[in-house]
Amino acid sequence: MRKGDIYEGIVEKIEFPNKGILHIDGERVVIKNAIPGQKIQCVITKRRKGKSEARTLEILEHSPAERPEEACPHFGICGGCIYQSLPYEEQLKIKKEQVKSLLDSVVEDGTYEFQGIKASPNSSGYRNKMEFSFGDEVKDGPLALGMHKRGSFYDIVTTPECRIVHPDFCRILVATKEYFEELGITFYKKLQHQGYLRHLLVRRAVKTGEILVDLVTSTQREYLGERTEEEALSKWTEKLAGLPLDGRLAGILHTENDSLADVVQSDATHILYGQDYFYEELLGLRFRISPFSFFQTNSLGAEILYDTVRGFVGDTKDRVVFDLYSGTGTIAQILASVAKKVVGVEIVEEAVRSAKVNAELNGLENCEFLAGDVLKVIDELQDKPDLIVVDPPRDGIHPKALGKIIDFGVDRIVYISCKPTSLVRDLAVLQDRGYRVEKVCGVDMFPGTGNVEVVIMMRNCGLEGK
Repeated sequence: MRKGDIYEGIVEKIEFPNKGILHIDGERVVIKNAIPGQKIQCVITKRRKGKSEARTLEILEHSPAERPEEACPHFGICGGCIYQSLPYEEQLKIKKEQVKSLLDSVVEDGTYEFQGIKASPNSSGYRNKMEFSFGDEVKDGPLALGMHKRGSFYDIVTTPECRIVHPDFCRILVATKEYFEELGITFYKKLQHQGYLRHLLVRRAVKTGEILVDLVTSTQREYLGERTEEEALSKWTEKLAGLPLDGRLAGILHTENDSLADVVQSDATHILYGQDYFYEELLGLRFRISPFSFFQTNSLGAEILYDTVRGFVGDTKDRVVFDLYSGTGTIAQILASVAKKVVGVEIVEEAVRSAKVNAELNGLENCEFLAGDVLKVIDELQDKPDLIVVDPPRDGIHPKALGKIIDFGVDRIVYISCKPTSLVRDLAVLQDRGYRVEKVCGVDMFPGTGNVEVVIMMRNCGLEGK
């Protein structure tokens, strides 16, 4: 087997998050985004130390479980989803097997209670946030606005019929693309670092229907031609304000971003219409959300996730709870009503400001939120926790921070993970330091995609019998 060789085979399984596995001439080959049961033609793209990777050239036969005619029109071209052609029950089955397999690879005695995977209340139209990119679908092609093309860092696919968002997102996307296309305004080219249009951020609350739209551009106003920036943005705002939307526009913003990296961030943000926040409701609580603060992207799924967390946390009466990587403080506030005190730590200052506003909004006086890196802030905390909840970013917990968390010696740690491979790495350390996995539950926050949320409750074996 050599690089460039072409083979045919049937995909046997898919490992988290998107690694299709098949065997060719007795050798294991990994193909991204392939679905179990598909017969494919592939080309070997990498072979190193007996390990091979390949790329799909053609799907010769669909999996018996697939329903390709029911998939999103952009499926297969857009890089956002990999399971759109599968019925939702099949997606859940795959994710359940992936989570169980990963946990079994690291949990030493295998005696934990596996509660399976809980479905999202909605398998379509569930996302409350999208970051669309400006670009072109082919080099020097017309303006595109949407998602990255599958397997490409540069090419953008316009997605006016995206299935994982409410139609309001698509209406705003189409109107924005048409407006700037008519003006002939160029997008920001990543290699040359030249151009104006970068991203379109749209957030829409499921419960309240409030919408926040943020246009992210560079400050290279020379690409606007003879018109002023104020004029261009004012007419764009008017166009959006006149759209027939099911929800209500809470605010339209303009964010300047001159970062060389292809990320959505703010050097400065200006309000063009309304306000720079909107409200969402979860489990009877109300949350004020700003453009860049972290909030679970599936509101109804988040209610299931946090209810699961609340069940795993258990009794918190007269107890101090640490909520590390707390975002806008959703978990902290859900636990606060039955705890002595909850202390949240979050590195994004904007999110911490929102958390404080939200706690006041919900009449919670026993929440404290601190801005900073968990690794550093944890040394400055005056309270001693009785139990700890962690909800780290995709890469998991910094090894040094994990050691400090373990040193608190609490009876229970509840770990929420959006990337199970990072979770199992951290679990190995936690187990070595005396914690035992007792309960595991998956929550599908991202239907259609390869991602899955996992909640784990661990108990300190060294405290048993005390």
